[in-house]
Amino acid sequence: MERKSYIIIVLIFCFTTQALFASNKTKIYNAYISNKMESWKTVIDEMEKQKTTETTFLLELINYQYGYISYCLGNKDKEQAKKYLQLAEQHLTKLERVPSLKATVDSYKSAFFGFKIGISPLKAPFYGRKSIIHVKQAIENDSTLAFGHMQYGIAYFYMPAIFGGSKKIAIASFEKALILMETNSETLPYDWNYLNLLTLLGQSYEELKDYQKAIQIYKKALEFEPEFQWVKTELYPNILNKIQSNETNMSKNFTPK
Repeated sequence: MERKSYIIIVLIFCFTTQALFASNKTKIYNAYISNKMESWKTVIDEMEKQKTTETTFLLELINYQYGYISYCLGNKDKEQAKKYLQLAEQHLTKLERVPSLKATVDSYKSAFFGFKIGISPLKAPFYGRKSIIHVKQAIENDSTLAFGHMQYGIAYFYMPAIFGGSKKIAIASFEKALILMETNSETLPYDWNYLNLLTLLGQSYEELKDYQKAIQIYKKALEFEPEFQWVKTELYPNILNKIQSNETNMSKNFTPK
């Protein structure tokens, strides 16, 4: 009888945990597409209170903290970025003990060194080298890890050209990551990382002035999620304006023979 009770308790815990993960994933996704980052912060703060060392939970939390740190740096909020980076690094240290997660851990280490550049730009040469070393190790350990290729692309997207940065290398890496993500299509619903990857790819094509390719990517993002506000109200309209402006300038400069 005691054994049966124990099994029931374990099953209830498992189902409750799975439901919680699904709930958090949906909340984060909805916060991302609607640009409601206070809701995002609420989720990670609530998760932080649970004080668990369960691997799947920590992976979810680190990913959400990673996204929030990026947002903070984009809004020049270095103090918040530093606070959540410290928390994320503490959690990542616990996952270093899991051999099967070595590539994932290295990918996050690469991302975190990139964040440290945003917090302390003067240390960019040192942190930049560390970021590249870790992401290369990640891909060497697991070439099928989409997140690893995504971080490789991000490193080269933001790296100054004088130090080897390249939007073309970034695009190639983002395309690899996209193929790998879409191969596991069952994981895509309510995955903010997928939409984030599409925006990075679209912006990379914009940087190279390949506006038609960028439009294709933004359309793809909106087909996947029609209410993705960043693309719907900013990125997509802006690129249409760029194309219209270019066509107008070409028309003005055209002199009939």
